[in-house]
Order: sequence, then C-alpha cells, then structure tokens
Amino acid sequence: MIRGRIWTFGDHVDTDVIIPARYCGSYRADELGPHAMSGIDPNFAGRVAAGDIIVAGGNFGCGSSRENAPLALLGAGIGAVVALSFGRIFFRNAVNVGLPVFVSEEAPGSCGEGQILAIDPEGGVLRLEETDLTFQIAPYPKRVREIIECGGMVNYVRRRLGEY
Repeated sequence: MIRGRIWTFGDHVDTDVIIPARYCGSYRADELGPHAMSGIDPNFAGRVAAGDIIVAGGNFGCGSSRENAPLALLGAGIGAVVALSFGRIFFRNAVNVGLPVFVSEEAPGSCGEGQILAIDPEGGVLRLEETDLTFQIAPYPKRVREIIECGGMVNYVRRRLGEY
C-alpha cells in the first residue's frame, strides 16, 4: 500500500521541469531530489514529505529521455506518480529506478492538492481518503511489479543473480 499527500500538476509536465538540465550532473537520487520539480515550483522539494504522491494530467514526463527525472522524484521522497498518461520513456525509466507510476483516467480530474491518496497496486485501486472515492488502475504485469518491489532494475538483476 502506498499512501501520501497529493501534489497536483497539469498536462505535458516535461523532464526539463521535473529536473532542469543544470542539475543533471548526477545520477544519485539524494543529490537530484532537492531540485525535483524546480522548473515549475522552485520550493517543491522543500515542502514535499516522504511518501507524497504526484497526480498529474496527460503526458507526464514527456520530453528528453533523462533517467534523472524519476530519480529526482525518488530523491525528493515522492512515493508514486498517478497520471492520465505518461511519456513512454519516462514510464520505463520510472520502472527501471523503482518509482511506482500508475495510469488513471479518472483520478487526475478528481483529486485535489493536499488530499490523501491510498494506492493498492495489487488490488488495482486508488482511494481518496477524505471522500472515499475509488478509481481503478491496471495492475502491473508480474515482471514490472517485481522490478518496482526490488527498488528498480539493478536490484532486480542482483536478486536474480543471488547478490541481493
């Protein structure tokens, strides 16, 4: 179960605003996190709490293929991103680094900033705690679920090789 306070963003949030290029000299989440979303909200990383959830419109993570973008969100403490749709490469990069990402057609139009969202990835349900509204999400395929549960592709491979 993933549970956190909602931060809302609109459509077409690109990787350049998720983590501006001037901060992309690192691939360490802890170094990128303080600059997460600074292209839209320079104070975002200082206000977000561990486990908070981004709910956004369509095409979240469009733009460049930089893996730094989902790493920055992880480094800021984001527990998951729910969006109407994702940039294809961002979605794959998020899975590869262990950031849970979920597509929902209904949640982005129904969730408000500051509300508490609970996500049951296995059950395929999002629930707004204040209103008890629920939304369906497609459960991950088994392999994708395993990668995210391991904290990303590197840990998944280590586990498969018996090193984790």
